[in-house]
Amino acid sequence: MAEQSEGRKQHRADILVSCLHDRAPELIPALEAEIKQRGLEKEIKVVSAGCRGFCDSGPVLLIQPDDIFYLGVLPADVPELAEETLVKGRVVERLTYKDPATRKRIAHYSDIPFHNKQMRVALRHCGLINPNSIDEYIAIGGYQALGKALKMKPEAIIEEIKKSNLRGRGGAGFPTGRKWESARKATGSIKYIIANGDEGDPNCFMDRALMEADPHAVIEGMIIGSYAVGSHHGYIYLPYEYTLAVKNLKTAITQAREYGLLGKDILGSGHDFDIELRMGARSFVGGESTAIMHAIEGKASEPRAKHVHTTDKGLWERPSCLNNIKTWSIVSEIILRGGDWFAGIGSATSKGTQVFSLAGKINTTGLVEVPMGITIRELVFGLGGGVPKKRKFKAIQIGGPSGGCLPESLLDMPMDYETLAEAGSMMGTGGVVVMDDRTCVVDVARYFLGFLRDESCGKCTSCREGIRRMHEIMTRITLGEGTMEDLDRLEQLARVVQAVSMCGLGKTAANPVLSTLRYFREEYERHIKDKFCPAGVCRKIVAYEIIGDKCKGCGLCVKACPQGAITGEQKQPHYIEQVKCIQCGACFEACNLDAIKIVPRSEVKSAVKEVVA
Repeated sequence: MAEQSEGRKQHRADILVSCLHDRAPELIPALEAEIKQRGLEKEIKVVSAGCRGFCDSGPVLLIQPDDIFYLGVLPADVPELAEETLVKGRVVERLTYKDPATRKRIAHYSDIPFHNKQMRVALRHCGLINPNSIDEYIAIGGYQALGKALKMKPEAIIEEIKKSNLRGRGGAGFPTGRKWESARKATGSIKYIIANGDEGDPNCFMDRALMEADPHAVIEGMIIGSYAVGSHHGYIYLPYEYTLAVKNLKTAITQAREYGLLGKDILGSGHDFDIELRMGARSFVGGESTAIMHAIEGKASEPRAKHVHTTDKGLWERPSCLNNIKTWSIVSEIILRGGDWFAGIGSATSKGTQVFSLAGKINTTGLVEVPMGITIRELVFGLGGGVPKKRKFKAIQIGGPSGGCLPESLLDMPMDYETLAEAGSMMGTGGVVVMDDRTCVVDVARYFLGFLRDESCGKCTSCREGIRRMHEIMTRITLGEGTMEDLDRLEQLARVVQAVSMCGLGKTAANPVLSTLRYFREEYERHIKDKFCPAGVCRKIVAYEIIGDKCKGCGLCVKACPQGAITGEQKQPHYIEQVKCIQCGACFEACNLDAIKIVPRSEVKSAVKEVVA
């Protein structure tokens, strides 16, 4: 960036600020005040932009056109940033991205692997525009697809969507074109378009990010869909908790009405369509399509059996076409670029891109969008930067709480709907949890069963009671009270719940159990036969011991122990008082010499008794 010359007043840079849930609300005024104080307000514009996906590093900002990217920026950093970068054109190294693999600093956004290895379709505008400005959306090509679609026949639009092989991004992966075609053919003068923004997975927020960062893309897709199926009224359903998404959607809907893009005779086409927001409490089972329709009707958000498809009888017994937020946001790109373009991305059976939410034991957490068919290895190590603290990769759970846990041996497996299902997992909404060798898969499966037990609506006996019984068995195993017969009983219960439950929650609840039994059965058997958790997670059956020959008495474990259970002289081997130890593993994590080992609790019982005596 050239150094500022006196009297120069032309616009020369935009600062795009993201992570509005973090400190960005404080950061933006600080930036604006500093820029004004330096007399740069006509040259530099601060833009409140949407999510870029760097969820563990916010707030982040991108300075364009120089492509300089800063992470973890605080209001206190603003004076230095303004002086060094905005005035002198120099990079503030400490605020730049540090590559987890090479430990090198990367100043330019386009050079960061987490970004440049993505292919953004659904997230194409996120972080690039002000979501509260319809003019910015139009300036980058927004609503062009709508103009094109309104000149096409509805059947031609549906054929284009079918040609693209777009599948619903809400989890089930049902072909979108077929759903639209069914809704188009359904009898009745009143039909509804619905956008599902209720994502109940614990670590998923892709829909929220889209609604916050690019609400007009969702609205444009819904208008195109309404014209294709013959609907004149639409609903966007989302949780009350998504306050920023609610605000931005309300603003976008108002702006679209003012521009004649919603309401009567849209763009002179003769097509009428409008959208309402409906909010409810966030829940996992509440994201099921019929549960959403019940919620919009003012009823309890519980699923119903789909003896009749919702495209024939859905909301208020009228034909209804429900798609996920991500699905609606992709529609306009398909209409603009053509179905063949979208079908040319991805694997043989799963086309286009998928948005994944990376969480767990991974160096870079956040949102990424990649072509379908990417391998697990490329996702975790190529984009996510691998496992932190040089620990070993153990497993990955894909598809949220109902997804299966897949082992290291499947790292090179391509990720699409079919291959994941064959492996015992699922695509779901794209939630990903990475686990290292300090993760107990038995405890992970138990945890997600507990989540699904609490989220079950309780209508099905198989789901309500089956998940509860499975959770009880898993709890016994983690306490060291399980038997080998429990494994057969677990599998039998899981198959029954999977086969006869009414909705997707029950039908997929067995995945964490069945996949861990399939790939990590030995770990279950060690919990049962040896009364031991190799990962050191199940506290009732593990203990920690210091290896005298390796301990140098550095004292790191003493500082880490919250109970004061470790004693010893400096530079001499230390000792853990088992009666005080709570098996938290803090000492194990702190030790740099591998001088602490995890052992079965039964092996130290005698030592505990001696100390107590």
